[in-house]
Amino acid sequence: MELRPLGSTGIMVSPLGLGTVKLGRNQQVKYPQAFELPSDNAVRELLALARELGINLLDTAPAYGSSQQRLGQMLGAQRKDWVIVSKVGEIFEHGESRFDFSYEHTVATVEQTLKTLKTDYVDCVLIHSDGNDLAILDNQGAASALIDLKQRGLIRAHGMSSKTVEGGLRVVRDMDVVMATCNVDYNDELPVLQAAAEQHKGVLIKKGLMSGHVQGEDGVRQSFAHVFAQPGVSSMIVGTINPDHLRSNVRLLQQVLEGAA
Repeated sequence: MELRPLGSTGIMVSPLGLGTVKLGRNQQVKYPQAFELPSDNAVRELLALARELGINLLDTAPAYGSSQQRLGQMLGAQRKDWVIVSKVGEIFEHGESRFDFSYEHTVATVEQTLKTLKTDYVDCVLIHSDGNDLAILDNQGAASALIDLKQRGLIRAHGMSSKTVEGGLRVVRDMDVVMATCNVDYNDELPVLQAAAEQHKGVLIKKGLMSGHVQGEDGVRQSFAHVFAQPGVSSMIVGTINPDHLRSNVRLLQQVLEGAA
């Protein structure tokens, strides 16, 4: 797959990113079917397949159970081959999520993420919104912390996985990357994508396949076509632990992108 710019960050990403929540967490997730966490060997094979297929983007978070720990153990010298997007704000413990958007917790989270991933930088860190986007940006310390971490060279880009149009527009104005929801059934955040395209900001799409509820190749192809018809989209994050699904997703996306060329 041909890499795309992540806005004006200087980071190049594959149009399909691999979501890694299923590598480390199977509680309180929104997928249609229950699943077992994959073995270490299965994770290694999945990562190797992703690279073989041209994927260079991994989406992870401390709240994704053991996802970051497993990535840190397996990437090793191949770390430089990957663009890693991580998150701050959400803490998942004892089967439940809670949130902390303070300056101190944000810095501590990123510093721990670096240790867990066994790396000296993270390509992009997003605030994982609980839905109160503007309140987080205006009244909490997370955004300031990410600015300082970027100045320290610990992260290359910052942004938010937002949940409102107003929040997404603020992220586009003040930060490097916005992660927004877009799919065939939900287009409320299209103004955010348009603003990001106009201001050359990075756009990552979440829930493009409606958390696995899109069925069949025609449905997946239609979903890809819809998302990548929107302005400014850098990459769409799709989580899977099924090698056949990964191959199929890449093939269908290639068909869509080649058809649009």
